[in-house]
Amino acid sequence: MSLFFRPLIWAALALTLAACSPTYNWRELRDDAIPLKAIIPCKPDRGERVVPLGGQARTLRMHSCEAGGQTFAIGWVDLPAETGAAEVLAVWRQATLANLGIDADRATDPSFDWPARVPGADPVRGLDASGQRQDGVAVQVRAAFFVHGGRAYQAAMYGQRIPTEVAANFFEALRFP
Repeated sequence: MSLFFRPLIWAALALTLAACSPTYNWRELRDDAIPLKAIIPCKPDRGERVVPLGGQARTLRMHSCEAGGQTFAIGWVDLPAETGAAEVLAVWRQATLANLGIDADRATDPSFDWPARVPGADPVRGLDASGQRQDGVAVQVRAAFFVHGGRAYQAAMYGQRIPTEVAANFFEALRFP
């Protein structure tokens, strides 16, 4: 074999080995408690806690994991009949921005909007913002807030950067049957 082809073979072998240990190991998120169809790039942990949302304490249930320097999360709360969905989504969006150190008066700033779509959900509102964690580290968030079947949902990615192709895989897979 000529010396010319050896570097090409080593490069192909390196790419093949890299493909065997992917940073993002996409899998279907399965939870019988919700009808949401989603994929997530790592094995998620499941948790729940009580949070103030829309003027009431609500149980927030969530699946989350970390891969490639980003955190992926899908959470949901049940909506009582007397609570407006738009109000809960607005408060949840405001809380997400507050966690980035962004003032509440900027929660409706249209520069944070992005055109999120979740087939079968209504309403849907997207968020794309940059801020800082409490420890001062810069962080970006891209999130979709949406309602379906008496529940409010948030699907979010957090990280120092949000790779476009990874965000597309995560958000474009969200749907309801």
